[in-house]
Amino acid sequence: MIEWNEQHLMLQDAVRKFVDTEIKPNLEELEHGDTPPYDVLRKMVRTFGIDAMQRMRFEKQIAREKALAASGDGAVAASEPPRKAVEGEGDTMGPALQLIPIIELCRYCPGMVTAMGVSAGLTSAAILSKGTIRQKEKWALPLLTLEKIGSWAITEPGSGSDAFGSMQSSAKRRGDGYVLNGSKTFITNGPYADTIVFICKLDEGNEPRERKILHFVLDRGMPGLVQSKPLRKMGMHSSPTGQLFLEDVFVERERLLGESEDAAGRGGRAGAKATFSMERSGVAAMALGIVSQCLELCTEYARTRVQFGRPIGEFQLIQAKLAKMEVARMNLQNLVFRQIELSAHGKGMSMAEASACKLYSAGAAVEVALEAVQLFGGNGYMAEYQVEQLARDAKVLQIYGGTDEIQISQIARSLLSH
Repeated sequence: MIEWNEQHLMLQDAVRKFVDTEIKPNLEELEHGDTPPYDVLRKMVRTFGIDAMQRMRFEKQIAREKALAASGDGAVAASEPPRKAVEGEGDTMGPALQLIPIIELCRYCPGMVTAMGVSAGLTSAAILSKGTIRQKEKWALPLLTLEKIGSWAITEPGSGSDAFGSMQSSAKRRGDGYVLNGSKTFITNGPYADTIVFICKLDEGNEPRERKILHFVLDRGMPGLVQSKPLRKMGMHSSPTGQLFLEDVFVERERLLGESEDAAGRGGRAGAKATFSMERSGVAAMALGIVSQCLELCTEYARTRVQFGRPIGEFQLIQAKLAKMEVARMNLQNLVFRQIELSAHGKGMSMAEASACKLYSAGAAVEVALEAVQLFGGNGYMAEYQVEQLARDAKVLQIYGGTDEIQISQIARSLLSH
């Protein structure tokens, strides 16, 4: 894919009109008030048929899995023609339908994308990749359509980058179920989540670093589960972030993803890493929205802001800033095009490539947003000018889903392993 086609541009225009109508007039309340973003997001997925598309894809996937389970010998899978690595252009509309709204939302409200991505993306993906058919039907579809809001809970107050090694949250067997204890922090959607994928270790009296990683699905209101109020933070104000506290929360085995300790233990870390990979590759679309908006705002400001008797856009230092922003925008757009092309051919980024994608994209977003503040001068430091918000919002891209330092380590280990 080398450029947006006519269908893509029509969708882009429609999403921009939605943003102009539904989000821009309410931006102050979404960013600084007490209004969660979920009603607006639900309206968006209904308006563009994203919920119907997700439902259709889900039903097809479940039908294939049920047929395969009924065959018992893989005959169904074998009867399907193998997908070729290259099939011409491929169907880019499906992937674009997911990424274009992300790009356009991030021009004004990147936090909304984080809230939506964790719910319909990370949380549902964890259930779809590890859960049984029954678990997928019960919990995944309402997340995909945003009927229910989801959280993916891995980070703890004492962990962070060492998510598994420092994990203290535990599960102990009790009768035909488990008792869960522990706390999680920096959890996107945590204060409002209806469905929570809670990641912890099976405590069998062994050393913590030797314990199996298990994933459980929790529902709001379960006895012993406390969801905090939204935390105050630097940016991404339209993305509610909170803490979770579990004290002797009893869960039945049916809430263990995969309903098997052996399967969960073997794939616990791998499943979480796959979720991280998806999260990291999605940062490119978010960064593209932030950078595109910064460039647009700065270009207009450079045309109209007069200093020393001339528009500042006539000064070479300002032109250099604009040129570098455009280079970053082009690079980010090409990364997004690559993602669309890969998805259209049934592929995705490897962990190392997703890490490289996130490392560059996050850095580009922060650099461009800070340069935008600098170009606006004193005005750029004021909250009434949007570049101030975008600079605050961009910074977290270098932190969540793995810090820049973790991305560098992942990329280097991949290179050295060959």
